[in-house]
Amino acid sequence: MATRRDEQFDLLTATLLGVALGAGVTLLLRQGPRGQRPGATMLRVAGRGAKRAGVLGAEGARWAAERGGELWDRAGMDEVGERVRDYLDEARETISDVVEEELDDLRKAIRRQRKRLGV
Repeated sequence: MATRRDEQFDLLTATLLGVALGAGVTLLLRQGPRGQRPGATMLRVAGRGAKRAGVLGAEGARWAAERGGELWDRAGMDEVGERVRDYLDEARETISDVVEEELDDLRKAIRRQRKRLGV
């Protein structure tokens, strides 16, 4: 009974997501009052923003290159490397734990389905 209810909720969720995506795409692709598409305007604005970000990013890179040596000496790179290594190890362990839990859940779901189907 509970799995049937879950299937109904999944179907309802998928339907609502489809409706929301369809409405969004329709609004983006429709023609505006002057014959322009709103999506084209957004793309133009996004392009301008990306161009500005590139200019600012280049300026920031120049600033960092000029002052990079001083910052490098102050930071204590051995300590930074050690911390990054610790963060990566923790992330690997967390990802591994999550993947193991998901695999266990999938195995249990497969067993339930096989039992239900009589296989």
